[in-house]
Amino acid sequence: MKLAFAGKGGVGKTSLTAWVADWLARNGRNVWLIDADTALSLGQASGLQLEALPEPLVRRGDLIRERIHASGFLNLNPDVGDLPETLAVDVPMVGAAVDGVTPGRKRLIVMGAVTNAGGGCACDANALLKALLAHIVMDRDEWVLVDLEAGVEHLGRGTATHVDGLVVVSEPSMRSLQTGAEVGRMATDLGLSNQVLVVNRFMGGELPRIDGLPEWTITVPSMPGLIERQMMDASVLGLPEADTLDAMVEKLLGRLGL
Repeated sequence: MKLAFAGKGGVGKTSLTAWVADWLARNGRNVWLIDADTALSLGQASGLQLEALPEPLVRRGDLIRERIHASGFLNLNPDVGDLPETLAVDVPMVGAAVDGVTPGRKRLIVMGAVTNAGGGCACDANALLKALLAHIVMDRDEWVLVDLEAGVEHLGRGTATHVDGLVVVSEPSMRSLQTGAEVGRMATDLGLSNQVLVVNRFMGGELPRIDGLPEWTITVPSMPGLIERQMMDASVLGLPEADTLDAMVEKLLGRLGL
């Protein structure tokens, strides 16, 4: 199953991706975590130390030259089948596995942004990024969670049709919800209609209905444990509110029919 997470910056999209991945691993699923956001923070949110993070693919000039220019011409359809295992690092599971279940494996790949490539033509790096993302989403028969930027351009029309669901993450604010609505509209245009809106740090009240927002809404309350943790630790796992988050993840996956 493949899920994409998108939303305005700072709304908790990366945290939600990490929560879902850890819940899946504790329930026996193997998970590929794909950090396709410019913030590159999914690894730390998932419990990895800074020095343990993999080098973003976009900075691997050796691989870009090898796969994109191997024939002497610009190859926009490179062979990337071996790259997931080459580029990934294992991510620790936090908390105990469900009774009687063998825990799954979490692996992280950091894509990086073309703006981090160190100059030069961005076409080469973009071609490899898109090819790898398409391979993981379309060809891997495992759970794949993709932490996207605000839009869904990373997916592209062909790749989006192979994603099983889109999680649009927002804060309870008009600007954030408007961004979420735009993401929802773009995804629908790409053929990705199985969507859920997750409103983070929700304090109650009625949300405005904005054209483009997903029909189904799930709310996540403000969590004092996370607020206290953020000043000392980048990880969002192992919080005092873990039971609340587990229930939310179960509901989210149920809404998406997964």
